[in-house]
Amino acid sequence: MKILLDGHRRGASRGAAALLGVLGCLTVLAGGASAAPPLQLPAIADSATMEHHPGKIVWADLVTPDLETAERFYGGLFGWTFQDIRAGDSEYAIATVGGHPVAGIFKKAIPAGEHRQPAWLTFIAVRDVEQARREALSHGAKSLAPPKTYAGRGGQAVFTDPQGAVFAALASSSGDGSDYLAGPGEWIWSSLLTDDPSGSAAFYKAVFGYEVFDLPSDDGAQHVILAADDYARAGIHTLPPGHRHPHWINFVRVADASRSAAQAASLGGRILVEPHADRHGGQVAVVADPMGAPIGLMEWSDQYTQDEAELK
Repeated sequence: MKILLDGHRRGASRGAAALLGVLGCLTVLAGGASAAPPLQLPAIADSATMEHHPGKIVWADLVTPDLETAERFYGGLFGWTFQDIRAGDSEYAIATVGGHPVAGIFKKAIPAGEHRQPAWLTFIAVRDVEQARREALSHGAKSLAPPKTYAGRGGQAVFTDPQGAVFAALASSSGDGSDYLAGPGEWIWSSLLTDDPSGSAAFYKAVFGYEVFDLPSDDGAQHVILAADDYARAGIHTLPPGHRHPHWINFVRVADASRSAAQAASLGGRILVEPHADRHGGQVAVVADPMGAPIGLMEWSDQYTQDEAELK
């Protein structure tokens, strides 16, 4: 069976500390207890394609206390530009590349004395967010934010999976967008790092309908591919030593992972995982932005097209 590389355009959470920061912004994003009007979130599809691809990762939001620093960092690193939005006391920025929205950045202060790490929250496409909620809860997930519908966006809800990784389900009212190979500055891959890859794969299969494939391994760790619509949508890997909390991390396509990692450091970030060769043949790395949110960098050669990304 041939599995094509997912060309999604949209990333990750980093465990319990990040979960608190995500929770802190949900009431505002949902237009809840605050009297301020809800933020106007962008549609997922640039035009109403009405294509639906359950299991496709379609969006990511960064929750951070410093919106301006985040814009400088990601703008300098990926060439993203930003549209700033205010709703009452809430501040949100839509990141775009080539005129297309790719991510959101939500400003949320960290209370004095608390140690919360900013994080990216991953959104996975579903057809029916309420049904996804029922499936997730029945298979051991916990609800962090109940289903909420946004004009122009659709319905979404936030959970932790049974191992504690944070993710969101999103039923887009405009469709999920067509599959294509991501360009530079766009999200190209997603990975879940967990202490129970087999259990996690069973959970995400039950909720999102994935096909699950085990990859050969020579490093003693377990590596799994989650696929849907004949596309590889995400990977699941054994949590590396030193990582205490299961978490999602998404990767942005870059021309040169070594150069981009060095640039991230020069912009005030840190290199968490040094650039190294991945199984697809290109280089990958993981960096943290100046406030600590991790994000992946991945090269993808034009010679290694979608049709060549074959899972054996």
